[in-house]
Amino acid sequence: MLNKIVQFSLHNRLLMILVFTSLIVAGIFVSNSMDIDVFPDFTAPTVVVMTEAHGMASEEVEKLVTFPIESAMNGSMSVRRIRSSSSTGFSIVFVEFDWGTDLFRARQVVGEKLITIKAVLPEGVGEPTLAPQSSIMGEIMFISLTSDSTSPMALRSLADWRLRPALLGLGGIAQVTVIGGELKQYQVEADPYLMFLYGVTLNELYSACDDINANAPGGIINQYGNEYVVTGIGRSANLEDLGATVVKSMGDTVIRIKDLASIKNVAAPKLGDGSLNATPAVLLSITKQPDINTVDLTHRIDAAMDQIRRELPRDVKVNTRIFRQSDFIESSVRNVQNSLIEGALFVVIILIIFLLNFRTTVISVLAIPISLLITVSIRLRVKSEVQSSMPRP
Repeated sequence: MLNKIVQFSLHNRLLMILVFTSLIVAGIFVSNSMDIDVFPDFTAPTVVVMTEAHGMASEEVEKLVTFPIESAMNGSMSVRRIRSSSSTGFSIVFVEFDWGTDLFRARQVVGEKLITIKAVLPEGVGEPTLAPQSSIMGEIMFISLTSDSTSPMALRSLADWRLRPALLGLGGIAQVTVIGGELKQYQVEADPYLMFLYGVTLNELYSACDDINANAPGGIINQYGNEYVVTGIGRSANLEDLGATVVKSMGDTVIRIKDLASIKNVAAPKLGDGSLNATPAVLLSITKQPDINTVDLTHRIDAAMDQIRRELPRDVKVNTRIFRQSDFIESSVRNVQNSLIEGALFVVIILIIFLLNFRTTVISVLAIPISLLITVSIRLRVKSEVQSSMPRP
């Protein structure tokens, strides 16, 4: 059989050259269009349910929040395993489905089950929500914000209201998690002696604080054939305006929040922090969606960050080289290229030594540029991605 294949190839040289050339062209086309990732995704289709339970201890979260959600998910279609994690004020339930289950169908099944348990959860517990869909290998990049003069609170506000929405708008990003810094918060510190003096209860102060920063609709006014929308503007970020909110009135006397308490613009209590090289920093963890090209997405993130850098204060330093999955992919592809080239050279050397045939050696030498053609598309592709990911001045 082997002799017949060799004879056929020798008697049909032009046909074999055409077939070989077609295979090279097809290989270049496939290498340009295929997705390259750092590791295969070995995670079964998983839906994550997150629930906030402010003020609850871990034991209460496990008994009153996590357990009811797990019980509701048991018996669902194609569910193979349920895992959970309960911490202070937070519950996470991982619902794993059988291999091959459509991810959107799995999320629909979990969403239908969540509707049935809302009435069972304790009062004050947040509504269970589905986490953005990603995988265990979905975290592709970290970005840091540091500054010598800008406050941690201002850095956190930049990350929350400028960088995060811009990155989520790129497409292909499942979630951008902001870590570290100081979360801006308005705190009302009540004075119990003043509250007793004015006869104001804590519930009355709570009620006033709930409506402290909201607009009120006023309907529509028709005048001269035109419709005018009436809105009562009560939203403000000024501490004086917030302190002037009325708590209650006693005859001609109006009691305001600033008569009972002090309003401060301070940082919210921290449950963790972020740092870069032992320096306080605000970190952004970027998680990609399933079946998204990691290298292509990294390229688009770098282009977006170049634009965002121009709009940030000059003292704010942005570092996108902390962790990047694309670096591992680039290194792996480079190793494959080097192995192909080295293998072609060893083939030529072995043929020269053992065959001692000029004609065969010439054909083997010609195999080197053919091997290079197989990898040239990958090399050009990686080179363009490396240039795009280099730090800009």
